[in-house]
Amino acid sequence: MELRGRAALVTGSARRVGRVIALELAKQGVNILAHYNSAAPSRVRETLQEIKSHGVEAHGIQADLSSADGVESLMSAAAARCEHLDIVVNSASVFQARDLMEVSLADWDLTMAVNLRAPFLITQRAARMMADNPAPGGVIINICDAGADGPWEKYPHHGISKSGLWMLTQVSALALGPDIRVNAIVPGPVMKSAGVEMSDETWAKVGERNALRRTGAPEDVARAVLYLCREDYITGALLHVNAGEHL
Repeated sequence: MELRGRAALVTGSARRVGRVIALELAKQGVNILAHYNSAAPSRVRETLQEIKSHGVEAHGIQADLSSADGVESLMSAAAARCEHLDIVVNSASVFQARDLMEVSLADWDLTMAVNLRAPFLITQRAARMMADNPAPGGVIINICDAGADGPWEKYPHHGISKSGLWMLTQVSALALGPDIRVNAIVPGPVMKSAGVEMSDETWAKVGERNALRRTGAPEDVARAVLYLCREDYITGALLHVNAGEHL
């Protein structure tokens, strides 16, 4: 896929890894539909300005992905703001640490709604939009995490949602080929957890647990997104960008 002139929807793109993904796509000439939910208006404006600085179009779309109506609002706005949709990156996520016996029904419902149901509904709607492109087709990339590899004791319901997202990736790749490719990425330690105080020394020790003995950066994930967009013989794949952490 030649990226320049394409249009991408990146969910959760006002901050953290989603923001870096949107910026890396913009640097390649991709017009960006930047979804956000609760990010501060100043942060959204700053992100949109930085995206536009690369000579592409950028539109911010606010939507609460915990509700089906919120997803519908997002996709309707996306359809109204771009003539074609070529790339979708499902990056938005909620991340709750709980012991299994402490997961409430509200915790479960929120996590499944944002991390799994929203990508499912977005995939359905995006696939219909991509079928109407001048040259039918497109790319969908789901951002998973360690929960796709096996049980994650400290994040039980989160891990289950991401395991489901990996299965959604595989099912979608089968159902939507040959015109639409669907892949997933598992980032490793590329950014300190939000709202958690962590010294640089402690962060470095996190990296020592993987095969390459170091932490990464959000840009590592963003470059993987670019790779999966461009390489048109890859679908249904799970790409680990985690320095071998899963090993």
